[in-house]
Amino acid sequence: MSSHLYRGRIAPSPTGFLHLGHARTFWIAHERTRKAGGRLVLRNDDLDRSRVRAEFVEAFYEDLRWLGLSWQEGPDLGGEFGPYSQSERLAIYRMAFEELRRRGAVYPCTCSRQDVLRALQAPHQGEEEPVYPGNCRDRKIEQIAPGTKVNWRFRVPDGQAIGFHDSAFGPQRFEAGIAFGDFVVWRADELPSYQLACTVDDAAMAMTEVVRGADLLLSTARQLLLYRALELPEPRFHHCALMMDERGQRLAKRNDALSLRRMREMGKTAEDVRRMFGDSVLFSPGRNV
Repeated sequence: MSSHLYRGRIAPSPTGFLHLGHARTFWIAHERTRKAGGRLVLRNDDLDRSRVRAEFVEAFYEDLRWLGLSWQEGPDLGGEFGPYSQSERLAIYRMAFEELRRRGAVYPCTCSRQDVLRALQAPHQGEEEPVYPGNCRDRKIEQIAPGTKVNWRFRVPDGQAIGFHDSAFGPQRFEAGIAFGDFVVWRADELPSYQLACTVDDAAMAMTEVVRGADLLLSTARQLLLYRALELPEPRFHHCALMMDERGQRLAKRNDALSLRRMREMGKTAEDVRRMFGDSVLFSPGRNV
C-alpha cells in the first residue's frame, strides 16, 4: 500500500438512528476521501453495550447507502486492518492500555463520578466532564484493597499546551490541566474509553485524516496526548461545523424528526437531504483536499 494514500473514515455509533448532523459529517468525510483519490473506512463504534442495538447497526448501513456513501473497507467488506467493529478489538485496546501502564502514564482511580459512566461516549460540546481534581493521582494499585472497582486515568501534563492545525478551523490550542484534566482510559468493567479506542483504531487503521464534528475539538487534544504517549503516528484533523436545531442546540439522536429514517418516511430523497447540507459548508475556500 502506498504510504501517501489518503485514508479517511466514518465511524457511526449504533446507539440510535443517524440524524442530519451525522449525515453531513459523514458526507464531508466521503467527499474529502473521494476528491483525494483515497480509501474510506467504515468503523462500527459499538462499545456501549447498554445502548447498542442490532437494529441501529442495520439502519446505519441502509441509511448511509441511501444517502449515496460508499466505502472500501468495513465490517461488511473486510480489509487488511480489520476487524472493523470495536467490540471485536478489545484485545488491541488492552495491549495499548498495558503499554500506558508500563510507561507510567496512567493511574488507578476509585472515585465514583459521572464522567466514568460517560467514558464510552464521545464528550460533546456542553457535555464535557469537569476537570478532575486529582484525588487519586498519587495512588498505586498496590494501595487499593483487592476487589475494589478501579478505573484508570491518563495523567495529563499540567500546563502543557496541546496545539494542532485543523483544516477547517485553523490553529487550535488547549492547555492541559485547564481546558481538560486527567481523563479515563480504561474502565472497571474492562472496556476502553472512547478516547483510547478512537486513538488506537485511527492509528492502527492508518488514518491520514480524521473528519468529525467541531464539538470534538477538545477530544482531539486529549487524543494527541495518547498518540504521543504510545508513540503512534498522528493523523491530520478536519472538524465540521455543527448543525443546530430550531433552539440553537446541537443535533442529537433525540431529534427524531431530523433522523434520516424519518426524512425518508416523509418522502425526502437523498438529493433533498444533501441539499440541506449547504455547498458553503462542504466546499468553502481553503477547506478542500
